[in-house]
Amino acid sequence: MGRVLLFRNYWLKENRIMKVSEFKARLKLLKKEELIKHLASLYQNFGNVKDYFISTLNPDEEKNTQLKYKTAIQNEFFPKRGHGKARLSIAKKAISDFKKISSSPELICDLMLFYVEQGVEFTNEYGDINEQFYISMEDMYDRALKLMGKNDLMKAFKKRCLQVVVDTDDIGWGFHDTLADLYYEYFKI
Repeated sequence: MGRVLLFRNYWLKENRIMKVSEFKARLKLLKKEELIKHLASLYQNFGNVKDYFISTLNPDEEKNTQLKYKTAIQNEFFPKRGHGKARLSIAKKAISDFKKISSSPELICDLMLFYVEQGVEFTNEYGDINEQFYISMEDMYDRALKLMGKNDLMKAFKKRCLQVVVDTDDIGWGFHDTLADLYYEYFKI
């Protein structure tokens, strides 16, 4: 028992996560050239880091960066070849990853709504899916509406949000009713 505790304490001490303050302090010790070298290495080796720097250093390119994440979502539902697998975890990860690199609530809302639109189109194309699928779509629609409201984007997305509700008219599982309720709750019509 003593050895296990000793090992555990050693492991925790040696493998602890560096705090941001300590990380910043260590970065300050680096020469400018070393820092640039490290950043360039991150840029080359990690796609998300590359996307972050492209979006941050050149905000005009953020829309192009978003297209990569939109394509990842679309490929889950409607790939160029074959049938979509509709792996919601992969499509939602694209949204999560984009949120980490984007500073634009409008582009994030657009991506979230695109996810729901793809799910609705998938259902209309292939027939009813399952309850968990619809719960995921409802949740994303709700989160998108909340973000729109928080960032004064309701007017910009109103037409698309209504179209989602219209496009679900014949879908079961109470999906249409839930989306309609959410729409009217947020748009107060």
